[in-house]
Amino acid sequence: MRIGFKFIKTRLSNSWEAIHTSFWFIPSLMLLSAIVAALLMIALDKTIDIDSSSVSRILFDVGPEGARSVLATIAGSMVTVAGVAFSITIVALSLASSQFGPRLLRNFMKDVGNQVALGTFIATFIYCLIVLRSIYAGEENAFVPALSVNFGVLLAIANVGMFIYFIHHVATSIQADQVVANVYYELDNRIDLLFPNTIEAKENEDKASDVENEKQKYTGTYTINAHKSGYLQAIDRDGLVEVAQENNCLIDCQYRPGDFIVQGNKFVTVESMNQFDDDFQSHIESLFIIGSKRTPEQDAEFAIHQLVEVAIRALSPGINDPYTALTCIDHLGSILCKLVNRKFPSPHLKDEEGRLRVILKTTSFTTVTNTAFSQIRQYGNSHVSILKRLLENLITIATLAQQQEQSAVIQHHGEMIERAVREFVPEKDDQEEVISHYRELMHVLDQKN
Repeated sequence: MRIGFKFIKTRLSNSWEAIHTSFWFIPSLMLLSAIVAALLMIALDKTIDIDSSSVSRILFDVGPEGARSVLATIAGSMVTVAGVAFSITIVALSLASSQFGPRLLRNFMKDVGNQVALGTFIATFIYCLIVLRSIYAGEENAFVPALSVNFGVLLAIANVGMFIYFIHHVATSIQADQVVANVYYELDNRIDLLFPNTIEAKENEDKASDVENEKQKYTGTYTINAHKSGYLQAIDRDGLVEVAQENNCLIDCQYRPGDFIVQGNKFVTVESMNQFDDDFQSHIESLFIIGSKRTPEQDAEFAIHQLVEVAIRALSPGINDPYTALTCIDHLGSILCKLVNRKFPSPHLKDEEGRLRVILKTTSFTTVTNTAFSQIRQYGNSHVSILKRLLENLITIATLAQQQEQSAVIQHHGEMIERAVREFVPEKDDQEEVISHYRELMHVLDQKN
């Protein structure tokens, strides 16, 4: 038995997600680069003799003590600037956590601009320290690395520009519209990766009765319980098919990426003619990545939950920012408009011979729509503007809907909004304003049918 190449890529992607969302990775790379650059510049200074040249007198006309003073000043300044940048970052993270939710901290921590800014300040400090220790004075063997010191001055000038950029970047990144836009762009790119194919024709999907008949072909049921608790982050779909084909069995997965698994609870059922040993169970478990938090690799609803959380917090009495909630609804509606034309993965995986081998719990347009709009409607059931904007987006989605499932879930959400406005909005004119949008939605859906 072996783990497929695609799953190796998934594991690498999972590891890369953890690395690049951390705040230390890029600064660490820049720190190592600064050490290498300092050593190379010192070696270059020892190789090239420019002490007597006119260029040297123009660019650098101080002795060892002057060089030490320059580098010490730059190094001390960079430590101060790095401390200020770190303090600003912590303040920004605190504001983001309280206003947008702690799960949005991932987006701020993985921000390349913040990481590069902090890494630049620290790298310049380390560079100056290494060059500083190479300077020595003597009557005959004095050594002043002119090129290295001048390069340090250039780095200090560049750091001034980087600090100005950092202040602007942080001030921009904590704005509500920018936060929502960043999450939306990540979600939009993730959809292109998870649902790359468009709907072309109606495929013949296995019926529930056909799946049950396939299960009846096997005489035994083998249950695999979760070896630890956590969120299911990724599944090796091809690996499961390969294992099922090699062992002539049917694997039924009870969870999908993004679901929380409790240790000891059943999460995989194997229909087979034979009994399997612990090695088989260990190999099946190796085809699932379970971690402490949700990740976007195979979780289509990951970023949707982030937008929903921002909208819900915006509707809370403590923040009371309905305009941010309206912005989130618009972006969620845009994503659903894109998904109406995308093919969702089949829950039934077959081998080369066309035999059913794996049953997965997959995401559908219904589950995504429920995730996007249900909680916002529940928390905003007394906000007329929120209910109107939900219906406006549902109307737009309905005009693009291509399948009966899509029209059905859109109609279901429209009916729930109509009931909510009659129950929670006392003003008759406000009720009528929302209900008029509901009637328009029903008209669009009737035309679809």
